[in-house]
Amino acid sequence: MEIAILHSRAQRGIDAPLVRVEAHLANGLPAFNIVGLPETAVRESKDRVRSALINSYFEFPDRRITINLAPADLPKFGGRFDLPIALGILTASGQLPTQRLDAHEFVGELALDGSLQPIKGTVPVAIACTRNNRTLIVPDANGALAAAVPGSTVVAAPNLLTLCAHLNGNAPLPQVMPGGASTEPVYPDFNGVVGQDFARRAMEITAAGGHNLLLSGPPGTGKTLLASRLPGILPPLAREEAVTVLALHSLLDSESSSTSSQRPFRAPHHSASMAALIGGGRIPQPGEISLAHCGVLFLDELPEFPRHTLDALRQPLEEGSVSLSRAQMSARYPARFQLVAAMNPCPCGFDGDPQRHCRCTPTALQRYTQRLSGPLLDRFDLHVVVPRVSAKKLLAGGSGGECSAAIRERVIACRCIQQSRQGAANGALAREQALEHANLSSHNQAYLAAATERLVLSGRGTYRVLKTALTIADLSSAARVERCHIDEALAFRLPRWSP
Repeated sequence: MEIAILHSRAQRGIDAPLVRVEAHLANGLPAFNIVGLPETAVRESKDRVRSALINSYFEFPDRRITINLAPADLPKFGGRFDLPIALGILTASGQLPTQRLDAHEFVGELALDGSLQPIKGTVPVAIACTRNNRTLIVPDANGALAAAVPGSTVVAAPNLLTLCAHLNGNAPLPQVMPGGASTEPVYPDFNGVVGQDFARRAMEITAAGGHNLLLSGPPGTGKTLLASRLPGILPPLAREEAVTVLALHSLLDSESSSTSSQRPFRAPHHSASMAALIGGGRIPQPGEISLAHCGVLFLDELPEFPRHTLDALRQPLEEGSVSLSRAQMSARYPARFQLVAAMNPCPCGFDGDPQRHCRCTPTALQRYTQRLSGPLLDRFDLHVVVPRVSAKKLLAGGSGGECSAAIRERVIACRCIQQSRQGAANGALAREQALEHANLSSHNQAYLAAATERLVLSGRGTYRVLKTALTIADLSSAARVERCHIDEALAFRLPRWSP
């Protein structure tokens, strides 16, 4: 047989479209051509495949070889097509039987000695392959990650020779089984936080409703300390969420084997570029906001980020996804995350502090506050000031208060209420849904309207207060939002200094 057809997968965002790898051997002067919109790494596979076949004790055909990667208008990049190209040549030259090839999909990069090297984006490939009821063949290093996809059938091979023995039926390889229960990471506990009862309550509400939180206060009062405790009280990921998160992280890490059900927590440095934060590149790759999907994006020293970079967060915060368009291709990545940020009130950090005098000039203070746009600040559901804790209280020793495990139980119970009622966290509700589930009485509706007008809140700010009040009501197992819940939500909306 002088033509062979195998199946593989390309990468387009978080999707893995099907690619037909067609290998044809013809008479004529020896040549090796790859067509079908390959980029440089794919074109270079000619040399890798030739050396891998020879070093694996196969015969490299001394004929005119044409490899077609269909569809021709889909860009192909990376070394993932090395394996199907090599197998296509072996099949077309009669060195490998064609039986059972249609029931498999192949991805993998070949080393010159024939060993299989890991590739990025294995999880999207496994998801798409599972939907088509095919067995996925991957390198050994990618086996555990691909097998983590529910319902997948994965076979991992160390090298080309071993894989061919498996396909021949001479030495079958075992199916890679999903790993056991993953070990959850250990996070700092909330009982290590001394004082800060108001901020601790805000952290619990943030975790329970999936809200955005802004922490403000003098340096050294515990803003970053509080944020580092947030992962320990977040509920575990649902099954579909965990697969999506795994798929996103596999696009950037070829050998990751982590299958933790803990929600992501990303904390980029303020020197991160817009492409690093939002995503981008010649071939669009996910940024920090997509890697924080279904989890938390923590931005410490918020005003130190470039303003145009922060303003780029506004649309993903509303839509829950980000579209990256480039000349070569476009990609859409999910980006539904909680934004938690920390900042000082002024450049010196002591504006409004009752114990320290602010040294900043009005011009410096104005320049500092203008680094954050009003529309971005309006997207924070809770604004919390973290005041100074007295040295006497800090040095007293003992537990700082309730532990993370107890808080997490309440958060999980609150999230269960929201999932059974509306299928999403309160922070992700649309305007109509928030009004419906809050079930405000006419008196409380008028009270909330008067309060938001007095505080000069925008329409977005009004609904964010309402969603925060709904979360507070859920934490107290109330059937509807009452005035006490609205009052507490309003208290978290605007920051104020407290001694």
